[in-house]
Amino acid sequence: MGLKNMGKLFNQKIQNDIRKKLRNDMPLAERLLWSKLRNGQMAGFKFRRQYGVGPFIVDFFCPAIRLAIEIDGDTHFLPGVPEQDKERERYLILKGVFVLRFFNTDIYRNLSGVMEIILKTLTNLDHP
Repeated sequence: MGLKNMGKLFNQKIQNDIRKKLRNDMPLAERLLWSKLRNGQMAGFKFRRQYGVGPFIVDFFCPAIRLAIEIDGDTHFLPGVPEQDKERERYLILKGVFVLRFFNTDIYRNLSGVMEIILKTLTNLDHP
C-alpha cells in the first residue's frame, strides 16, 4: 500500500476492484438483507455494502454511526476462520466501529428478527 493510502481508514483505493467484485457476487443471505437496508429503509439510515474499513471489507456499513454488519456463511466455520473473524472484529472495535454479526441461517429463518435487532442497535448507537 502506498504512502498516499496509509492514513485513509475507509474505502482505500487499493480495495476498489475487490469491493466491486464482492458487490457483484453477493450471496443470497446478503442480497436478502441488502434489500431491507438499502435506500434508507432502516429509520432513514444510509448503508453501504462491501465497505472498506482499514485492511478489511465489511458486508454492510452505516457511516453515520459506524455500524458494521457481517453475515457469516459456512466458510466462517472452517479451521482458523473464527480466529480471523475475532481479529477482524477487534480491529474494527479499536477503530470505533460497532459490529453486529449474523449467520446466513439467521437471515433465512428470521429476517424480521434480524431487522429488529439492527433497528434497536441503530437507535441505541444514534441516541446513546
